[in-house]
Amino acid sequence: MKFGIAGSGSWATALVKILTDNGHKVNWCLRSETAIGFIKQRHHNPRHLTSAVLNTRSLYLTTDLHAVVDRSEVLILAMPSAYVAESLQELPRDAFKNKKMLSAIKGILPGENILLNEYLERYFDVSLRNYFAVLGPCHAEEVAAEKLSYLTFSGVDEAMAASIAAHFKSSFINTVVNTDILGVQYAAVLKNIYALGAGIAHGLDYGDNFQSVYIANSADEMAGFLRKFGAEHIVVGEHTDIDNPEEKYANYSASVYLGDLLVTCYSLHSRNRTFGNMIGKGYSVQAAQLELRMVAEGYNAARCIYNTNRSLKAEMPIAETLYQILWEGLPPAKGFEKIEKFLI
Repeated sequence: MKFGIAGSGSWATALVKILTDNGHKVNWCLRSETAIGFIKQRHHNPRHLTSAVLNTRSLYLTTDLHAVVDRSEVLILAMPSAYVAESLQELPRDAFKNKKMLSAIKGILPGENILLNEYLERYFDVSLRNYFAVLGPCHAEEVAAEKLSYLTFSGVDEAMAASIAAHFKSSFINTVVNTDILGVQYAAVLKNIYALGAGIAHGLDYGDNFQSVYIANSADEMAGFLRKFGAEHIVVGEHTDIDNPEEKYANYSASVYLGDLLVTCYSLHSRNRTFGNMIGKGYSVQAAQLELRMVAEGYNAARCIYNTNRSLKAEMPIAETLYQILWEGLPPAKGFEKIEKFLI
């Protein structure tokens, strides 16, 4: 497969490293000619994941997204969700005809409050059958260090998802395939919100005992939203398909649901946890954004999920309180006093 990647950040860089380490040539669209020159000369990204050494002989580097799309069979979108519309606006409606689209985006497009697959179908006629998502738990920093990580590839075309996943499997990357394409994307959105809350709690000096209860309740709240949304296999302790008892499926305790929530809430690599920690310590949202210098997807996601849930009506007191802290000016200490009262 001929892979193309659009995005300049840590996760895009990690995916480039995985593919080129596996011997693939990659067409990579970056935002800056300066960054391209630096990578060619120094063999690493100057701003993100600087410890990852890149095989530049396997890279076609350009700022021209048209060229990357034309040269690729599978196009990976790996920019923050807030920048998707701006990044793709110059492409014609049929730009992705006969392409497979692989989302490495863990957020809802804030302008329209929709997932990436809905955006691509609406503006580029990309069918859900040609759309896939790659998700964690997998921090870019651990990919750079070649620590064993798991990637889940999801798509309604399970055979193609498995085919794409095979190109990423390596000595330090295990791959999992599932077909719950909408559920896994919403899980990735929600875990960032709850991780941001875990960071706020840490900044307010709550301890590990409270964090464990907070994360357990967040996992339950997330499961309730996903079940109401229609996600598959949101159970624990069950792995067997009644219609096909010879096969086992991954349930809610699997890596892409609960696993990703846990690592994003606990890991020091988590930008959402770091962002929340600053909010808990008294930073304004604007000051925390300037200090972090990376996008914390949980901030915009909190508003998107709040708006989505107005019609879905899942019980989400934790997510709603975090929305009030981030978007309505509720003091973090007051917000967590509310959260304390309904944790079980």
